[in-house]
Amino acid sequence: MKSKNNLLEQLKSLPYFSKDMVRQLGKQLGLEDSTINTYISRFLKHKEIIRLKRELYISADFFEKNRNDISYSFYLANILRTPSYVSSWAALQYYNLTTEAIRSVTSVTPKVTRRYQTKAGNFFFSYQSIKKELFSDFSLTRGKFDFFIASPSKALFDLLYFRTNQFRSLSAKNIKALIEDLRIDISEMDKKEQENFYSMIKKYE
Repeated sequence: MKSKNNLLEQLKSLPYFSKDMVRQLGKQLGLEDSTINTYISRFLKHKEIIRLKRELYISADFFEKNRNDISYSFYLANILRTPSYVSSWAALQYYNLTTEAIRSVTSVTPKVTRRYQTKAGNFFFSYQSIKKELFSDFSLTRGKFDFFIASPSKALFDLLYFRTNQFRSLSAKNIKALIEDLRIDISEMDKKEQENFYSMIKKYE
C-alpha cells in the first residue's frame, strides 16, 4: 500500500506521463511490472489518473490544479499528437480576435486527421491534416507550460483553409465577407499580420 501511495504521489507532480514512465518510477520503488499494471488499473478505476489516449495519462490532482490554465490545454494538445501546433479557433481566441466559446483545442499536423475526447473535463482535442509545405508560421510560447501556436495570420488562414476546402472558388471579397460572418475581428490583428494573411491567400485567388 505504501509503494502504491508513493507511486501516485510521484505521478501527481507530472504534467503528463506515459505507461513507460510509470513503469520506470515503479521499478525505482522495487515494483514488478504486473504490480505496476494493477496499480494503473486501480488508479483509473478510482479516477486518480485520467487517460488522455492509449498509454498516456495525467493525474486528476494535477489536472484540477491547472484545468483553468489555457497554456496547459495547449501544452497537452502538443503532447497528444506530435508534431502539431495550436491553430484556428483556439489560437484566434488566445489572441483575442474572436469571442466564440471554444469547446475544443484545434491543432494542425502533417499527420492524418484525428480527434481525441478525454475524460479531463470532457475536452476535445482535434487535429487537422495539412500539407507539409503549409505546416509553418508557428512559434514556441514559453511560460509555465510551453506550447507551439500559429501566428494570428496563420491561425486565420488555417481556419478558412479547412472551412472552404482550400479556398476553392472564393474571391478576396468573399473571404472578407466570410471573416465577418464568423465574427472574427481582423481589424484587431496587427497590421503586419493582416498583410501576411492576405499574402498567404493570394495564391488561392
